This record gives sequence, structure tokens and C-alpha cells, in this order.
Amino acid sequence: MNRRNFIRTTGALAAAGMLPSWASAKPAFNYKLGLQLYSLNTEMKNDPRGTLKKVSSYGYQHVETYGFNHGGNKFYWNMEPEVFHALLQENNLTTSSGHYDIDKFLLAGVTVDERKRYVDDCIKGAKVLGQQYIVWPWLDPQLRNMEKFHLLAQTLNEIGEQVHEAGLQLLYHNHNFEFVKENGKMGYDIILSETDPKLVKLELDLYWAIRSGQDPHQLFSSQPGRFAVWHIKDMDKTNPDLHTVVGDGSIDFKKILPEARLSGLKQIFVEQGNNYVPDALSCVAKSAKYMKREILGK
Repeated sequence: MNRRNFIRTTGALAAAGMLPSWASAKPAFNYKLGLQLYSLNTEMKNDPRGTLKKVSSYGYQHVETYGFNHGGNKFYWNMEPEVFHALLQENNLTTSSGHYDIDKFLLAGVTVDERKRYVDDCIKGAKVLGQQYIVWPWLDPQLRNMEKFHLLAQTLNEIGEQVHEAGLQLLYHNHNFEFVKENGKMGYDIILSETDPKLVKLELDLYWAIRSGQDPHQLFSSQPGRFAVWHIKDMDKTNPDLHTVVGDGSIDFKKILPEARLSGLKQIFVEQGNNYVPDALSCVAKSAKYMKREILGK
């Protein structure tokens, strides 16, 4: 197909609404500036109201939550969903995504019924907050083998169906262990091939993927339109095992962001989990400045 015919065909498909969702996604650089609140873990535990006020003042427009009845935490930082939602509104923040503790329900001794009840609670909380995405955030070390990855895929499909029936979307968030090869195959391969793309989409942590030797373009090309959310997390230039302020590290986000259309990207969240110099709030503020100036053009 020559260029003229390609353009004519693409235009016709677009007019008919027949293009796949990833092909009609918003262009790169046109996203709300989001923050994964785990970047301010200590600050959120000590003073959620004051912390959210500062997050908003830095220019963040929406946030990603984490935890839910985690470690005795009553819902969201000891707040009922309605109370936390009001606090977000007070600071002109929204939330479209949350990391929930559904991962612990893959461990031995936890029944399917217990898991379903917990997921129902997560769904209720997410809907109060206005979230679209419920994220599986972690995998216990004892589950990081090929046999357990097959079980993980099955469980993700089951939870994904429950979440989908409620009108929300399940995402899986990666770290580095999904990309460790065993007999030439990675756990991430199993997740991609054995989960239903409709029920289970991906939140790609760019730092962990790149730290593990993965090429984001190849990942997106393998499953176009499936990577709905990205974590924008930078890698320290001297010690790649450390995070750093976005823009100060070795990851070229300007090269990656144009892949948004192929990815199916809907939301982005800045994150930094360690190496705070001089402190976490300063790092989050500096990352926001870089994102607005160099990436989002705001």
C-alpha cells in the first residue's frame, strides 16, 4: 500500500469509527500530570491533608492511590472513601487509578470467596473516588516462578472479569522480577499471552522495564493498545538501582513518549520511591517542573 492509499484508507476507517482504540488514542504530550502517591509515602501517612495541598501547588492534576486496608490502614490513609474524595476535591485533584492489595490473595490459605469480597470492597472504594483502574501492584517473592506465573495469569483473568463487570478495568503493574528469564521465557511473557486483553491491561513502570533490559517499543508493539498507564520514573545516572528526579536521570522520556499512540496510553504518573535528595517533597516538586516544561509543554 503506497502512502496516498494508506492515508485514504486510514481516513476512511477513522470516519467510520473502525480504527482500534490504540490508533485513535490521544497524542503524546497531551496528558494530565499525575503523581503516584507512594512517592510521598511518609508524608501521606503523617499529614495527608497538608501533603495533598502541596502536591496540587506543584501542578499535579491527579493522583494514583495505593493500599486499601493495608497494614491496618482504614481504607485510604485512615479515611473513608467519601472523606478522602472530598479531600481530593478540596485540593483540585482527581484520581483515576489505585494500587490495591489484591496481590496478597494469591497466597496460600486465602479463599476465593475472601478474595472476591475484598475485590468488591476495592470496587466500591474506587467508584466513590471516581477511579477507572484497579491495579495489581506486587508479587510476593515466593510466587516469582514460572509455575506461579501461570496461576497469576489465571487469577488476573478472574479478578479482571469481576472488575470489568463492575464497569472498571484491572491493570497489572510490573517490577523487575517479571523480566527474569527461566528456560528462555519470562514471567511477563506468560502474563501477556495467558491473560485476556479485554480483562487485564498493563501499567508499565518504565524504570523497572528499562532497568531489566526491555525496550518499551518492543513491548508496545507486541500488544498494541494494551498499556493504558505508565509510571514515569527516572534512573540515577551513577547507580541504576536507584531512582531519581525525573529529568535528572538516564532515561530519555522524550524518546519514549511518542510511543503513546501505539501503547494505548491514557494516564501517566510520576513516581520516585527512593534516593530523595534533599527530601521527597522537593523531588516531587522538581519532577513536576521538568514534566511541565520539557514533556507536557505547560
